[in-house]
Amino acid sequence: MPQIFEFDAYSPKEISARVETLGVAKARLPLLPMLMLSILAGAYIGLGALYFVLVRSDPSLGFAARQVLGGVVFSLGLITVVVAGAELFTGNNLLAMAWADGKISTQELLRNWAIVCCGNFVGAAGLALLVFLSRHPETNGIAQEYIRIAAAKVAMPFWTAFFKGVLCNVLVCMAVWMALAGRSVIDKAVVIVFPISAFVAAGFEHSVANMYFIPLAMLLQTFDHIGTATITWLGFFSNIVPVILGNIIGGSVLVGLVYHVIYRRKPGD
Repeated sequence: MPQIFEFDAYSPKEISARVETLGVAKARLPLLPMLMLSILAGAYIGLGALYFVLVRSDPSLGFAARQVLGGVVFSLGLITVVVAGAELFTGNNLLAMAWADGKISTQELLRNWAIVCCGNFVGAAGLALLVFLSRHPETNGIAQEYIRIAAAKVAMPFWTAFFKGVLCNVLVCMAVWMALAGRSVIDKAVVIVFPISAFVAAGFEHSVANMYFIPLAMLLQTFDHIGTATITWLGFFSNIVPVILGNIIGGSVLVGLVYHVIYRRKPGD
C-alpha cells in the first residue's frame, strides 16, 4: 500500500550510525584542517552571539520576547556550523559514541576535543576583537549589554555554571543529532532553531559563546572604560572551566552515550 505521507528523515537508528561514522572522520582529520575548521566554528558561534546581543539590547521588548527572539537569531551560529561545515567543541562531544563503540581511541577523542576547543577560542575571541575594532558595540547601548552579560557570567558560582553547561549541551547535541536526520538545508535549519532558542531563552551556558562574550566585554571595559573593572581573565576561566565540564557531561553522557546504549551497544556488552 503506497504511503500518502512519507517520512523522509533518517530514522534515529540511522542517525546513530551517521553520528558514529562522522565521529571517526572528525577524530582523524589532519591537524591543519581541524584547526582551521575549529576557528571558523568559533567565529560562527560568535556571529550568532552578536545577533543575540542586538536583540537583547532592545529595551522596548519584554523579557520573554528578548530571550526567545534572541535565541532564535542565535541559532545562526549552529546553522552555519552545520550547513557551511566547521568543527564545534560542543557538537563534537558526540564523538563519545564512536569512542564507546571502540571506533576511535581515547587519545583520538581527547586530541579532537583539545584542538577544537582551542581553535574555537581563537575564532570566537578573534571575532570579538574585530567587532570591538569595528565600533559596532557603540550602537544604541549594545556595549553596556555585553558588560552586563559578561559580568553575570563571571560572577556565576561554579556549580551553577556547571549545571547550566550540562543543560545547554543536551539541547545543542540534540540539535546536531536532529540536523543529521534532515536531507535538506531547510530540514537542518528548522530542527536546529527550536533546541538552540530554548537553551538561550533559558539562560544556559555555552562554552564557545562565552569565549566571544567575555573577551569582548573585557576589551570594552579596558579600552572604552565601560562598566567597572570586574571582568578579568580569572573570571573568564572561573566560568569557562565549569561550563566546558558541564558541556562535556551534557553532550557526551546524556546524549551521546545514552543513544549509544540504545542503538549501538551490542548484546552482551
